[in-house]
Amino acid sequence: MLQTLAIAHYRSLYDLVVPMGPLNLVTGDNGSGKSSLYRALRLLAETAQGGVAAALAREGGLGSALWAGPGRIDTRMLRGEVPVQGQAHAPPVALRLGFAAETVGYAIDLGLPVGQGSMFDLDPQIKCESIWAGPFLRSASVLVERRGALVRRRHDRRWEVVDEHLSVFESMFTQVADPQRMPEVLALRESIRGWRFYDHFRSDQDAPARQAPLATRTPVLSHDGRDLAAAWQTIVEIGDPQALARAVDDAFPGAQVVIDAHEGRLHLKFRQPGLLRPLAAAELSDGTLRYLLLIAALHTPRPPPLMVLNEPETSLHPDLLPALARLIIAASARSQLLVVSHASRLIAALQEAPACHRIGLHKELSQTRLLGQGLLDAPAWYWPSR
Repeated sequence: MLQTLAIAHYRSLYDLVVPMGPLNLVTGDNGSGKSSLYRALRLLAETAQGGVAAALAREGGLGSALWAGPGRIDTRMLRGEVPVQGQAHAPPVALRLGFAAETVGYAIDLGLPVGQGSMFDLDPQIKCESIWAGPFLRSASVLVERRGALVRRRHDRRWEVVDEHLSVFESMFTQVADPQRMPEVLALRESIRGWRFYDHFRSDQDAPARQAPLATRTPVLSHDGRDLAAAWQTIVEIGDPQALARAVDDAFPGAQVVIDAHEGRLHLKFRQPGLLRPLAAAELSDGTLRYLLLIAALHTPRPPPLMVLNEPETSLHPDLLPALARLIIAASARSQLLVVSHASRLIAALQEAPACHRIGLHKELSQTRLLGQGLLDAPAWYWPSR
């Protein structure tokens, strides 16, 4: 389970160190930095997939993703005693992302290439990466260290160079994850690849979730829900069908979901009291379809180490939000969850759970900060040096 998430110089997240718990609830006003926190977590996940450069390119490049304020903010600026001034990006340009669990941590430092003379000069270059043992970085706890094109590992109390010719545009997760020489890199890469993100399931008439998927076992619901019927039937056969049925009844009393097979495809049918026939997925309301997708995602028979739900209340009737909170709370016993929400009713219901850890965000001088976090309250965190 992640204990700490750290982000520096990404959009409004100038220097944010966030403590984490089993169930994390991210709240705040519009523009407070909730979406930036969510995107930063997705960027971290992209390091293990080899797509961090492409992900930043989709955001407009490193220059667009970097903190746009002054390179240094002092207390007089925060108190309004002096105007905000200084360079937008004091050298060196650095976008830093990292996390730590109880036994292992990871950080990556991205910057601009130097003297490349290429048409891709705005692509981010990985300046350094580090994997360490324990909840925070210390020189004695570093297991694997990468600076530029060179990566080395600690072996028998000494440093051993593993490779001197890494591509500086790809993470070491995709270049040196060897089960024999670099088991730490491989194990952490596979753990990060297990993170799941569910962000605004489509529910329009052409939504993938309304189509009939192929009849193949699906222990993990896809990010767009295109295999909903297959994922549902997989839970029925190898998961917890009783919990699945209870979740449906909790939200829609007396209703049932059944899966029919026809010509190699699976069809989801929704039975409700008072109707003479079941409703097909194509006939369901947007809110009902989205709720069924959330049930399938949260009842996966293969729980991930981390699941992130971005505004799961979208398209749901307010009366469904207490049931959704119970669904999320139950799932947090199987996976670490991070939920980004605007809905006051969902927020109130989730906060009733003892395991709920609220991450309240607000802005000071366009800089995202944690509500109630003083200078001495943040978890211990140290960035690796370039």
